[in-house]
Amino acid sequence: MDAKQILIMESAKKSFSLFGYKGTTMDQIAKIAGVGKATIYTFFENKEVLLHAIVQSLVAEMKAVAQQAIDQEQTTHERIHRAIYGILLFRKEHELLIQLSHEVQQYGNQVAQQALTSIEREVIDFMSQHIERAVSSGSMKPCDPKITAFIVFKMYVALVFDWEQHEPPLTDEKISELLNLYLMNGLAIS
Repeated sequence: MDAKQILIMESAKKSFSLFGYKGTTMDQIAKIAGVGKATIYTFFENKEVLLHAIVQSLVAEMKAVAQQAIDQEQTTHERIHRAIYGILLFRKEHELLIQLSHEVQQYGNQVAQQALTSIEREVIDFMSQHIERAVSSGSMKPCDPKITAFIVFKMYVALVFDWEQHEPPLTDEKISELLNLYLMNGLAIS
């Protein structure tokens, strides 16, 4: 990737984080990057394409976080838990993703919703591959990996984000315990 392209993406990420997708203009991005607006259009057709490129780079970062969280010496349950929890913490702490979530909630912004949906699909596909390997190795009961990944992801989102809107945050250990109680015991080989 070209150095200017990276600079533009970082500048756009900063602007989207501060002003949201809707509030960001190509002029603002050009000013933050210290380049002409025409330079941005050399690499990105429009603001939506630029956001998509940023989202893809964030997905790659999330996958790297998840991959680092997976320790082959752990049980399948522990590996899945550590990977998804790492991804959700990344999502929860990343300013751009927080801003996009607020923009979807406040304005119903379709572009921001598409970006978040794209991230969710990538995470579910990543988890699905790990579940498929666990089923193939016999460390997890046969199941539909994609549906299982979807359910696990949605449960984590509910416990990490939704729960905290009205209740004190749950610890990593409590989330792991709940995941084990509600999901993994049903999938574990006895």
